[in-house]
Amino acid sequence: MNTTMNPAADSGKKMTTRALARGAVIAALYAALTLLLAPLSYGEVQIRFSEAFTLLPVLLPEAVPALAVGCLLSNILGGCTIFDIVFGTLATLLAALCTRRLRDHLYLAAVMPVLFNGVIVGAVVHFCYAPVIPLALCMLSVAAGEAVACLIVGPLVVRLLRRLPKGLLE
Repeated sequence: MNTTMNPAADSGKKMTTRALARGAVIAALYAALTLLLAPLSYGEVQIRFSEAFTLLPVLLPEAVPALAVGCLLSNILGGCTIFDIVFGTLATLLAALCTRRLRDHLYLAAVMPVLFNGVIVGAVVHFCYAPVIPLALCMLSVAAGEAVACLIVGPLVVRLLRRLPKGLLE
């Protein structure tokens, strides 16, 4: 059974029910991990380990919208400001789109969430939560936490998933 949604515009294929279900699981895992590790996931100094999932678009096109939904849910349920809800979700979506586009270059793809979140979320942290901390320091702090999740944990997740039998990710 196919749905009419097509977030995988790069493949030209319709999203299957299986892919939609995988996307829902990715969104739920992102939100659950973010909320479970809330003391680390929010604030001026943050390592949002769920951001390691932003490398999943390398393998799965349905991960792109799933990550945006997961981030949106995390930011709403985590009590973030409207600016964080909107712009944090936008940063994750832009990073996921670029990661998908750069899927043949894993480490270059992994840099995208670091850049987008460092700049966008760093600015949100500065203007909404910590105006006394210089903007550049907020951006650097968010980018550093993002680097841990995306440059260390993310590639490990991708490598593990690539070892799964092919049928599981199709």
